[in-house]
Amino acid sequence: MQGRALKISIAVLALTLIAAAQTIPAGTRLTVRIDSQVNSATAHTGDRFNANLARDLVVDGTTLAKAGAPAKGKVTYVKPSGRLHAPGELTLRLASVEVGGKMVPFSTSGFHAKGKGHMKSNATKIGGGAAAGAILGGVFGGGKGALIGAAAGGAAGTGMAAATGKEEAVVHAETAMTFTTTANASVK
Repeated sequence: MQGRALKISIAVLALTLIAAAQTIPAGTRLTVRIDSQVNSATAHTGDRFNANLARDLVVDGTTLAKAGAPAKGKVTYVKPSGRLHAPGELTLRLASVEVGGKMVPFSTSGFHAKGKGHMKSNATKIGGGAAAGAILGGVFGGGKGALIGAAAGGAAGTGMAAATGKEEAVVHAETAMTFTTTANASVK
C-alpha cells in the first residue's frame, strides 16, 4: 500500500514539474537578435520583424528553446524625426518564439530606441553660420556689414540645420534586444 502511494506521489510530482516547465512565467527575460534593420523614417506601427534567440530560453532549469530559435516581433510605436527638433523614436515588442516546433505567443515589455538629439548639431550649424557671416561681413562692409553678415550667416546655418537635421531612431540588423515577458505564456 505504501509502495503504491509513493509511486502515485512521484508521478504527481513529475507531472507537476512537467506542467511547470510548460509555462513561461511573467518576468522571464528573452534576448534576441533582429534579422534586419528597423528605422523610424520608414517603419510603421504594426510592421513585423524576424529575429532569433541570442541565448537559450531556460525555465526552472529546463531548456525550452535553444539559442538560434526563430522569433517574431512587431513595431508598436513610431515617431519619425522632425527637421530641427524631436529625434525619431521606435518601440519594438517580441510577439512569439518557437518552442518545440510551435510558435508560442508572448506579451512583453518594449525595446525603445531614440535618435540622437538635434540641439548640439543645430547650434553648431546656426552659430557657425552666424559667426562666419559676421566675419565676412565685417571684412567687406565694416560694422554694419558684420551685422548683416551675422544675420545672413545665421539664416544660412538654420537652412543647413533644417536640410540635414533629421535624426532617426535606428535598430540595426544583428542588434541584441532583451525583452521581459509581462504575462505567463503557455507552451502547448
